[in-house]
Amino acid sequence: MTNFAKNKIRSFTVLSSFTFKLTFLLSFIFIKELYPSFFEDISYLYSKNEPRLGYGVAVTDINNDNNYEFIVAGYKYPNLILGFKNKKVINLNKNLLFADADRSTIGVVACDIDKDGEEEIYFLNTDTFSGKKKYGDRILKRKNDDYIDLFSLKKNLGAMNLTAGRSVACVDRKGNNDYNIYVSNYGGPARFYKVKNNAITDEAKIYKLDKTTGGRAVVSGHILSNNMDIFAANERGANFLYQNENGLYNDVAQEYGVEDLYQNGRGTALIDFLYRGRLDIISANWQGYNRVFILRKFKFINLINPEFSEPSRVRTLIAADFDNDGYDEIFINNLGEPNKLFKLLDNGILTQIPLSIGARPYDFGTGAAVADFDNDGFLELLISNGESFAQPIKIIKAAARDNKSFIRIKPLNFYGAPARGATVTLITSNRKHSKTIDAGSGYLCQMEPIAHFGIRENEKIFKIIIKWTNGKENSYNVAHLNQTITVKQVKN
Repeated sequence: MTNFAKNKIRSFTVLSSFTFKLTFLLSFIFIKELYPSFFEDISYLYSKNEPRLGYGVAVTDINNDNNYEFIVAGYKYPNLILGFKNKKVINLNKNLLFADADRSTIGVVACDIDKDGEEEIYFLNTDTFSGKKKYGDRILKRKNDDYIDLFSLKKNLGAMNLTAGRSVACVDRKGNNDYNIYVSNYGGPARFYKVKNNAITDEAKIYKLDKTTGGRAVVSGHILSNNMDIFAANERGANFLYQNENGLYNDVAQEYGVEDLYQNGRGTALIDFLYRGRLDIISANWQGYNRVFILRKFKFINLINPEFSEPSRVRTLIAADFDNDGYDEIFINNLGEPNKLFKLLDNGILTQIPLSIGARPYDFGTGAAVADFDNDGFLELLISNGESFAQPIKIIKAAARDNKSFIRIKPLNFYGAPARGATVTLITSNRKHSKTIDAGSGYLCQMEPIAHFGIRENEKIFKIIIKWTNGKENSYNVAHLNQTITVKQVKN
């Protein structure tokens, strides 16, 4: 090839790159002028927001101050506890074991696994893509102002997870608030850990959950039965749908039509897609077609929306009402391409919301979670970035927050811990809307343990129904809006 030809190709490449960036910039300006921004960026509240390789995010009240904190996993970077204090976002963690900067943490979940009323933290470490790994996971139990790692106790060394994993979820198998932790592993069997008197046992084989696959995402809640079922979205193999049959599990994914054999699962969430008072499954696939699985009698059907189904480099998926208008939004967090946002209207109609702030086309999004950690009645969305390029955390929330009402329901089990896996249904003059108390979702992540409902215009509230993890239900009237209602489960 001549030097002239080489220079021409270089010039064309530079021009093409410039043209693409200019086109994107003009499109961004056009969208910003045509549509008011749905989100506003409040990342400035975190002044020590340095670039990092970040992954999963979970939400819990880690210090029992009645405020939620974001637990942000770091890959060879410190794990963080981000709280809202004095109108600023700060890292509350000062514990070296919790920070664990030498390990590669990607998945995280919070759950009361020892029935003391406080949630423990499960950190899933992965230093290899698949199969055997060097460093095990951690189960951190708070003791006074310190933490102990239950896996590091001598009696638990044999139970350590030394298989590469991705996501984690809490599962109350028998509905008695005695949680196991399901670990979605990649290239090795899944784990189903039980903790009793600080001793850890893997019960996956007992309950036929020890399948080997390319495990990616996992959710658990009232999917088919009155107890906690499990849906695991996998890669290079069929998805799992474990139906809870009196505390035993049976994989019915093929029977119910959710195997999705030729897709690679990522962001997954439980959502009441038709506002009919039952949970459906949204399963996003890496560079594949996203699914909306709606249960019709004894089969799930995929409700196709061309814009929503369009393949992308999806990681985490979140369903929440960010602007408190009474309609959920679905946020798709992509890696290295623009994020997407859809509003879910009645009758399963999805409409895409153009994003300016929040699109983040050059971010390597990995994990994300929602919580109202400043207690203003609107949800904050924290996006963890990194993967192959260190980037700062992003925190965004709805820009339009005037004249909006909400109701937040906080179910606690009879030990006083978040009733993860319970279902809360809001019944009004306009809808019958169910939400799960998140036991683990998105991808690598877990949301706040509250059912957050925005209120529609001219909507009259009738009552809420809480379906506990044992299938029993309690109903309550709602007298006032714009509050968080805490409901504790009665043991008998």
